[in-house]
Amino acid sequence: MLRMSLTSELVALCHREEADPGPDGSWTQLNDEDFQTLASRLSSEADAGPLWVFAYGALIWKPAFESVEQQRATAFGWHQSFCLDIARWRGSAAQPGLMMALERGGRCDGVIYRLPEGEKPLQIEKLLRREIDDHESVGSVRWLPVRTAQGTLWALGFWVGVTGRGTSLIQPLENVARVLARACGHVGSGAEYLYNTVHHLEAFGIRDRNLWRLQELVAHEIRSIHGGAPDLDLPSAQ
Repeated sequence: MLRMSLTSELVALCHREEADPGPDGSWTQLNDEDFQTLASRLSSEADAGPLWVFAYGALIWKPAFESVEQQRATAFGWHQSFCLDIARWRGSAAQPGLMMALERGGRCDGVIYRLPEGEKPLQIEKLLRREIDDHESVGSVRWLPVRTAQGTLWALGFWVGVTGRGTSLIQPLENVARVLARACGHVGSGAEYLYNTVHHLEAFGIRDRNLWRLQELVAHEIRSIHGGAPDLDLPSAQ
């Protein structure tokens, strides 16, 4: 089995302490009523079955919710892409970063989580508060048909089909790698985000071709920035 080129030792080289700059005032923040209204609408659009959430990035390794079942699933017509421009969280004003979303085209293999029985509006509101915080992002939350071993299910997806301001779509992987190898914010680095995502997808038997290539490119970038260290023979954290 191939081991990851991007190791925990390389990721550690990307970390630095950064202050949280706070919300960007150019975005319109959601208030409590906004979250409740959106959660109610999404709940009304849901089917009568359990609440499923589709994860393809941080929700896999840092879900912030309890689940009673998890399984592999595929969203057709979408693919993972580091296309969200960020100057907070895992980026800064001095060195902006990139976060993942789903762009149109291809397929995305991920994981769906079934939440415990409960009031869907309240469950959805908690998810919304974790994933988005401004009106401009509301359109990126939608129900997705996902293919599973048991058939097609509908799952709630976040950061799906983003366009316009704050996005850098259809970027070459080499450009993305240069950003992820350098960007860091108050919650961590872009390299750490990529490492955790690829590592946890591997645990589910999922190897996305573009993400696997990207982790190789980021590992190379980090070595070039830090004079070739650590050595290629260091053990992988996989």
